[in-house]
Amino acid sequence: MIRTDLHAGWTVRAVGGPVPAGIAAAPVPATVPGTVHTDLLDAGLIPDPYLGDNEAALVWFHRAAWLYETVIEAEPAAEGERVDLVFEGLDTVATVTFDGAGLGRTANMHRSYRFDLRDRLRAGPIPLAVRFDSALEYAEELQKVIGERPRPYPHPFNAVRKMACSFGWDWGPDLQTAGIWKPVRLERWRVARLASVRPLTTLDADRRTGRLVVHVEVERAADVELVAEVRVGEHVSQIPLRPGEVAGMTEISVPDAPVWWPAGYGDQPLVEVGVVLRDGSDEIDSYRTRVGFRSIGVDETPDEIGSAFTFVVNGQPIFVRGLNWIPEDHLLTRLTRERYAAAIQRAVDANANLLRVWGGGVYESDDFYDVCDERGVLVWQDFPLACAAYAEEEPLRSEILAEARENVGRLAPHPSLALWNGGNENIWGHEDWDWKPLLGGLSWGARYYYEDFPALLAELDPTRPYHPGSPSSPGHDPEVVHPNDDRYGTRHEWEAWNRQDYTYHANFLPRFCSEFGWQAPATWSTLRESLAPEDLDQESPAFLLHQKAEGGNDKLNRGIARHLRVPAEFEAWHWAAQLNQARATSYAVGHLRGHAPRTMGSILWQLNDCWPVTSWAVVDGAGRLKPAWYALRRGYAPRMLGFRDGALVAVNDTPSAWQGAVRVRRAGFDGGVRAETTVALSVPARSVAVVELGAALTTPGDVTREVLVADIDGLRATRLFAEDFDLAYDPAALTADIAPAEGGYSITVTATSFARDIAVLADKVDPAAVVDDMLVDLLPGERHTFHVRTTSADPLAFGTPAVLRSANALAAATGA
Repeated sequence: MIRTDLHAGWTVRAVGGPVPAGIAAAPVPATVPGTVHTDLLDAGLIPDPYLGDNEAALVWFHRAAWLYETVIEAEPAAEGERVDLVFEGLDTVATVTFDGAGLGRTANMHRSYRFDLRDRLRAGPIPLAVRFDSALEYAEELQKVIGERPRPYPHPFNAVRKMACSFGWDWGPDLQTAGIWKPVRLERWRVARLASVRPLTTLDADRRTGRLVVHVEVERAADVELVAEVRVGEHVSQIPLRPGEVAGMTEISVPDAPVWWPAGYGDQPLVEVGVVLRDGSDEIDSYRTRVGFRSIGVDETPDEIGSAFTFVVNGQPIFVRGLNWIPEDHLLTRLTRERYAAAIQRAVDANANLLRVWGGGVYESDDFYDVCDERGVLVWQDFPLACAAYAEEEPLRSEILAEARENVGRLAPHPSLALWNGGNENIWGHEDWDWKPLLGGLSWGARYYYEDFPALLAELDPTRPYHPGSPSSPGHDPEVVHPNDDRYGTRHEWEAWNRQDYTYHANFLPRFCSEFGWQAPATWSTLRESLAPEDLDQESPAFLLHQKAEGGNDKLNRGIARHLRVPAEFEAWHWAAQLNQARATSYAVGHLRGHAPRTMGSILWQLNDCWPVTSWAVVDGAGRLKPAWYALRRGYAPRMLGFRDGALVAVNDTPSAWQGAVRVRRAGFDGGVRAETTVALSVPARSVAVVELGAALTTPGDVTREVLVADIDGLRATRLFAEDFDLAYDPAALTADIAPAEGGYSITVTATSFARDIAVLADKVDPAAVVDDMLVDLLPGERHTFHVRTTSADPLAFGTPAVLRSANALAAATGA
């Protein structure tokens, strides 16, 4: 097998649609893999769509057509030789032409394409072209044929197999990319090639013996005897393929296999697996990957409540501390392995052990899963079907099944891949979002979730669990047991954000909460980089263009007003919104973790953003950490302390018992102790303890000036007795001492009165600065040292009121 990349020499030009004259005039150099947006950006022909109101200025892209062109030179095929043109990904509605003749038309960015060129090659340069037509217009025309189906947004994203959030989402831009978004190459081969290799690993109940099953499929050019040799470590097995046979498998037992564990439960050893395809003694094709030996399942045992939903890895129940993952950049082709690694590390650093690849994006890059394998991050993988009804008729049905088959095989080796999920909110939508009258009997996707995907996985990947949809109550008719019933399966909690308050979480005890969250703007530096100074205003058109949620700012302000004064001044409002997101995150995560083992999963919406936007992300579109990330890190820590009603809650998600003495105080803001006790704490490994506290601790003398504080092993929990707008905070409760330190500065903050949620918003001084902690509570006389990594030469700036923030200062802010 000889593989030759075809990434050089491409140009792209407009060939249809409302393209501005200055852009339509001539071709520009094209980067492959890439998209038209990135090529025109590189050529200086369009403004950055992430900045200001540029997104709105680029809506003409939606109905444009583009032609990628290059010239290749390749030797004509020899006798018995195959030459294939392989596109790993085309985004999306494409017509491929070779030497002036059509090779094929595509309409699915989630799969690859292969064209046989053996009878088309000739001496000399040969033109190769790919025309991309409007995916929007394709979808509009197709739905006229198959019937329009419900969806939450105007564009019919559910009528074309393109990344759904390409068409805009409540956190993402509406850019509708087009281009050769994955590698393209020529493959020359003789006799046969490895069409598919599917390694599946499990671990026996003894947790010592690994099982590797390797399925091989070949494409033949000759009807001869072949052998596929499989090697894992020192173990070798052969799969003989007699003339005419195109598939085979082997199973290898690996005694004393190194065991792969999720982060926080053990190590992540990866083992090389190689497959060599031989024709006699000649090696004609090969395949390499890494696997990890582990068993994984979901315990859905019925109980007196309903039924459990607990991940079990290597026999160990796992409390999932997860984050939802959306595309890390809307312009997907700008993502590198380094960017994936940095983003995933931010999840690991926040103590997460799972990422859910959400169904409105893509099957992610191999780099994503490789890094998750290495870091011990479990992956929940949605099939890319989200928030809409999907036709079960052609041509969509064949495309959805083809992409699923290809990607299940591609992702099979990864030990991090823990669960396949039918789609996002589609079953819920069918029951609750008034779809049924609109459908009028049209198909909506049920066959995929309940028949097609389970059958495909039973054939291709029986080693992993399958969930029909998030949320859903598996095993129950959704018309009888609601898909978002908190007693079964998975739940999404969006009533809190949309209509209630973050304290609304206390009304439900889900078995597993796979979506919940609270919004906040991006960090200050990211706002300043993406908006003009005059647009730093809640109501400016540019700011609102970067707030995609329906009524988003109203919900932000309503949420703030339940707890804090809503500042009129934008910079103070920005801090209040970020602080409220952090508190909402802490509250919801603490509620879920504190009710284990009834609840065994928390997947926050969301880790990341794909551009600069106000959203539910804890890391903004520039990769900067919001205050909510620090709240999540504390909430997802292996050991966590909190209060619930009149009790102390201690969560111990470590392999060792947690024992010690908790000092619990009801203190005044002036530092005086009103009541105090020592609580003997004893929490078994992977357990939760709830300790009732006496009325002397939980009944304040003055609700406006007292705080309940618990301390053990450097962990602290605090509980106030009134909302912030009623508390008698001292707005000037802090002093700061700033000194040079390795890599930047240390900022030692001392409290003269109770100070809540102290933060150093270091990016306001230096956009590259990172602080090690945030949201610290101090009693009078206590101090805390923050460490800021920075190259700034202005240390005093880190102690200014705009940078050294707390809840106390907001108490003095003027209401809106």
